[in-house]
Amino acid sequence: MSASHESHHPLTLSGELRLETGVIINKCYQCGKCSAGCPVAEEMDYPPSLVMRMLQTDDPKHYEKLLRSMSIWLCVSCEMCLTRCPMEIDIPTIMDNLRQKSYKAKKTNPQAKKIIAFHKSFLDSINITGRLYEMGLIVDYKMRTGAMMQDVLIAPKMFVKGKLNPVPEFIKGRKKVAAIFNRVQKDNKEGK
Repeated sequence: MSASHESHHPLTLSGELRLETGVIINKCYQCGKCSAGCPVAEEMDYPPSLVMRMLQTDDPKHYEKLLRSMSIWLCVSCEMCLTRCPMEIDIPTIMDNLRQKSYKAKKTNPQAKKIIAFHKSFLDSINITGRLYEMGLIVDYKMRTGAMMQDVLIAPKMFVKGKLNPVPEFIKGRKKVAAIFNRVQKDNKEGK
């Protein structure tokens, strides 16, 4: 087929994911090693091998279910699935792509609220200081989730042990880190 002929055909879901991530979903032959090794598979509504199968079908209904699932938010990107996969399929990259699409399309699972809040708090901490500022992360997360009193009795012990520094440490190159965040946000707005 010529390049001009191909451009008239819409991409399949698996083709779109391949373009965006470089991952060839159809290499998966459903051995199940990814799900067997996944430390959170039992908590997922769709374990990694089923996620791969659902994507392979190119069925928009399956894709919609995945965007609304908890599986994509429970994946911790530990890469156990990638390590165990005989075809070296990068499932964590697929899960990350699905999370981004779910969030952009406002289809996130309501149960993922705290995970998303933690993610935002974590990234905001790094964006501001150039590194993780634990105290800022905790306060921001508590404010986003409304759980201000949760773990309040643990805080004094952590301060005494030096685990919570009330003053953030700023790295020298934090402007470069902020520039990375700005570039990514700009690319996301432009749909790159």
